[in-house]
Parts: sequence; structure tokens; C-alpha cells
Amino acid sequence: MSAVLKQQVITDAEVTQYREKGFVVVDDVFSPEEVQAMRDVLQELCDGARGLRSHTSVYDLESSHTPDKPRVRRIKSPHKVHPLYFDMACQPRLVDVLQRLLTPSIRLHGSKINLKSADYGAPVEWHQDWAFYPHTNDDVLAVGVMLDDMTADNGPLLCIPGSHQGPTYDHHQDGYFVGAMDPDACGVDFASAETILGKAGACSFHHVRAVHGSAMNTSGRDRRLLLLQVAAGDAWDIRGMEETCWADHEKTMIAGKASTEPRVVPCPIRLPYPEPLRGGSIYESQTEARNKFFGAKDAADA
Repeated sequence: MSAVLKQQVITDAEVTQYREKGFVVVDDVFSPEEVQAMRDVLQELCDGARGLRSHTSVYDLESSHTPDKPRVRRIKSPHKVHPLYFDMACQPRLVDVLQRLLTPSIRLHGSKINLKSADYGAPVEWHQDWAFYPHTNDDVLAVGVMLDDMTADNGPLLCIPGSHQGPTYDHHQDGYFVGAMDPDACGVDFASAETILGKAGACSFHHVRAVHGSAMNTSGRDRRLLLLQVAAGDAWDIRGMEETCWADHEKTMIAGKASTEPRVVPCPIRLPYPEPLRGGSIYESQTEARNKFFGAKDAADA
């Protein structure tokens, strides 16, 4: 009896693209029903920002936010706020892709939802995730679960191909971490950036060392993106374990088993210290950066 071959979620060519460029988009990872479920929960969470006057441990707010007209810029750690988002991180098709790109054992290192609302969604300056949370090895990536179509004019992700194989750039200013590269001092050819586009339900995957950013949403359509930070089970954050105990760390595993033997490989590392003068999110940290690529006088005011 002939075995029925399991259809690959990610092709060999797409795996090769990720290895060479540091990013790839895989279509139809999530079904329309799954996307709608994530949107519905997100709307409930955004409704909860009504009445707020400042950022909280869950909400990062646009500078134009008011208690009567809430404008949410980011939901922090949504997998800890609502169980649906952790369930989506464990979705079998997504896990299949992650195991092809990383290792059989993988864990959820963190999550956030960036909401680039129509006409005013804030930009994110050029940076590397590696500058925020370096690990003992760089089998670490970010998944961008597209909750809306990502188009050329609604603030899509921009990535510099091959940059994941280069240096770790300075993300400091005046001695403090600001979470952004100085576009004039780093020597990166930003004209080489590729635009990451896709339909709702697709996922982008970008390497933790890839240089990336995104412009303001200038369209009349929202661009909501669930970002899942995923690491190999033996990649350890050198800043320390985020969870308070081993049992909680084990709960972050989305495939395989947790390891007490970190795999250490040589990688260029810069630590995100001294801490930003304005913390809470990358948006807040980047407000301190004087030299911005995307033209906004303030990443939080765009």
C-alpha cells in the first residue's frame, strides 16, 4: 500500500530563501476562520482601552489616543492576555514551518500585536531584534501572522536581504539603548530593502539578526500583525530566563522538550544596556532617536 505523502507547508525553495536572505513569506498558514477568530479577540482587547489615559502592561497607545477615542498601537504579550494566541502559536501548520527553519524543539519567547491603523499607524525605525534579546545561538526568528492583507502602502515590513549574516549594529545614542540604528552612521544600503507583502493568513518569517523596519500606514486600511518571537529549545536569552521558574519555562515550549544545555555559537552581540530613557515598547524607546529614516519627527507621533 502506498503511503500518502504529507503536503509541505513550506517548500525547499522557501527554506533556501530564508537561509540566504534572512526572511520568507509562506502563504495560507492560517485559515480564514482562524484569522477571523484572532481579529475578534483583538477587537475585544482594543475595546478594553476605552477610558485609559496612559500605557499599561497590556496596551501601548498612539500619541493621538484619548480615553473617549481609543487608539491602540500595540497589545503586549497577547499570548499571556488571551489563550487563543498561544493556541495559534501551536497551530500544526505553523509548527511544521518553524521546525524546518529552526530545530525540532521550539519555544515561544514572546509576542505582540502591532496595529498600524488606517492613515496614522506609526512607523518602526530600522533595527535588529537581536539587539533587544541576544541568545546563546541565533536559531531565533519572528513570525508575522498577517491579520490583514499587507500591501505596499499600509506600512509593510521591510527587510535588508542577507543582513542576518552581518554585524550587530549599534542601537545606542548618547550611551543609552534607543532600539534604533542611526541610518547615516551604520553604512547599510537601505535602497536594497525588500517589501514583505502577503494576504491575511500568510506569515512572514524573519531571522533575529535581520535588519528590518516599516513606514507609517498611509492607506485607508488597517494593517494588524501578530508577531510571535520563537527560539530553538536550546537557545537561551543571555539576559536571563524571562519566566520565574522552570515549570513556567517548560510551558513556553510549542514543540519538543525544554533543554538545560544551551547551545552556544559565536555571534556578534551588543547588549541593550544601559536601558532606554523611555521604556515600555520599541515605539517609546525610538522616540529618543534623533536621526530617523522614515521621516517622522517622532515614531510615536506619526
